Amino acid sequence: MPIDPSSMTRWRHRLGDAGAEQMLRATIEAGIAMRVIGPAELKRINVDTTVQTKAIRFPTDARLYQRMRERLVKAARAEGLTIKQSYKHVGRRLLMQSSRYAHARQMKRARACTRKLKTQLGRVVREIERQVETPSGKLRKLLQTAHRIHAQQRHDKNKIYSVHEPEVECIAKGKAGKQYEFGNKVSVAVSSRGGWFVGAKSFTGNPYDGHTLAEQMMQVENLIGDTVSEMHVDMGYRGHGYDGPATVHVDKRRRGRTPRALWRWMKRRAAVEPSIGHLKSEHRLERNRLKGVEGNAINAILSAAAMNFHKLLGAFWRIFLFWLSNAWNRMFTLQRPQARNTQLQYA
Repeated sequence: MPIDPSSMTRWRHRLGDAGAEQMLRATIEAGIAMRVIGPAELKRINVDTTVQTKAIRFPTDARLYQRMRERLVKAARAEGLTIKQSYKHVGRRLLMQSSRYAHARQMKRARACTRKLKTQLGRVVREIERQVETPSGKLRKLLQTAHRIHAQQRHDKNKIYSVHEPEVECIAKGKAGKQYEFGNKVSVAVSSRGGWFVGAKSFTGNPYDGHTLAEQMMQVENLIGDTVSEMHVDMGYRGHGYDGPATVHVDKRRRGRTPRALWRWMKRRAAVEPSIGHLKSEHRLERNRLKGVEGNAINAILSAAAMNFHKLLGAFWRIFLFWLSNAWNRMFTLQRPQARNTQLQYA
């Protein structure tokens, strides 16, 4: 490999979300310097939200109990504690049986295996707490996560869906193919003309779309200044709390009395959807592998910066090929009269 993978991890930790925003700003400034982005393109933007899915498996109770117990036993033994019974082989066998019973639609037997796994997790938690009154930082966090996983029920809110990523949220965006997505919400701001990303902000939890607009516009103003005069959003932003200088146009089902010029820009709002699709399919927004809340923020901003950089490379090659064709034409036109003169001399 060209570099060690851990060096990229350390570089991202040093960079942080503020440094990632500087990279996004650099792509916008490079586009303006290359005259690919015009000042008029930054006056109108489209804002929308999407889900940045996390690299976790689909959460099931049986697997959560088994994984949480394994992590607790490993952390406790690393600190010198004695675990009388770790349920390593018994738990693995119960997990396989639970999956097989569920596949065979024998749900009573599957639930019985899940209850046994939950009982084993509770026993390990109580054994660790009996030996240590004030656990260390890592073990204390694992115990807190274990208590939440052991106590949560099916219809509870703020549930834990992953042991190594407890901040993951279950978000429903109303998609037919994906009813639920596990990750965090990301707001993106794209120029209405040109499709350049001028903002990408990650949010913890599952906030209402309209409540994310003010923070998103703060990031846009930090990146490109007060150049935005109009914003176009969908109906999910009704009742937003933004009161800045830019005008917010919320989409509606019917045109009504909307002026024709404004309605043309409102129809351009849907152009943000394919831009989000490119972020997910080509720039790693679909499967976020960076850890923690900071990793969510860095991954979202770097995905937008990569999209802008990809567009800049395309513009550079177009400019280079245009210059090359012009140079070739000039050279060809300079050589043609010389060829005619040589032909006349031979004649």
